[in-house]
Amino acid sequence: MISAKPRKLLLVHAHPDDESITTGGTIARYAAEGAEVTVVTCTLGEEGEIAPPELTLLGAWAADQLGGYRSGELAGAGAALGLSRHRYLGGIGRWRDSGMAGTPAAEHPRAFTRGAVVGQVEQLTELLDELRPQVVVTYDAFGGYGHPDHIRAHEITMAAASRAASVARVFHTVSSQSAVSRGLAALRARGGSPFRVPPEGELPVTPDEMITTVLDVEAHLPAKLAALRAHATQLTVHADDQSVYQSAHFALTNDVAQPIPPHEYFVLAHGPVPGAATDLFGGL
Repeated sequence: MISAKPRKLLLVHAHPDDESITTGGTIARYAAEGAEVTVVTCTLGEEGEIAPPELTLLGAWAADQLGGYRSGELAGAGAALGLSRHRYLGGIGRWRDSGMAGTPAAEHPRAFTRGAVVGQVEQLTELLDELRPQVVVTYDAFGGYGHPDHIRAHEITMAAASRAASVARVFHTVSSQSAVSRGLAALRARGGSPFRVPPEGELPVTPDEMITTVLDVEAHLPAKLAALRAHATQLTVHADDQSVYQSAHFALTNDVAQPIPPHEYFVLAHGPVPGAATDLFGGL
């Protein structure tokens, strides 16, 4: 039985900040419960937009130093979440943020999506064989919102996990349609957000009937918020002073409000179903 062994969770993310936005509560919960939690990040996020005006010259259009800066942000986020360890796929700086499809960044010689899939699968397989997680988390086939790096992360994770003897389950991290709808409705009703609260249907979501696993992370929202704040070049967190964890939400550089629900949501892509409804390790 896997339960007799140390629980090990490995999450594969495309850029710094993805780990905190989509799975920050999950990382903090399992780390607090004593599991070994590893995040593998595929790029340094060099092509990201920059929220603070005073840091704008770090961008790829100027000094091109954003990747190194974001690595520091990621370290801060990992510390806030209690992360056991962090690795970059192929080593730090091996793969570069590809940007969105059709942009010049996608043609960079080190762009993640220009790399050979087989080689990237081998790099991830080596990490899986070394770290031996029972549970692996990545994105769905659409990459959550269609970013090419997210899609590539999905592709190589599914291939590598199928080779790894230790992996019992693979999950895709997703956003719940009903949770996002409730969160946005609450923001509209409360008012006072500095961001644009989008209409129903604007944010990418997954229908609830497709979701297999709902993880309660409410007790770990303080850690998640601290991790989000660590990624200050990419996003801004807003919360009312009197109800910080009920009102907390964030926006990327597009200034579109995104709620932070007290649960995180997953689709089981591989592995046994019994026990997985409320615990990534349940029943193993």
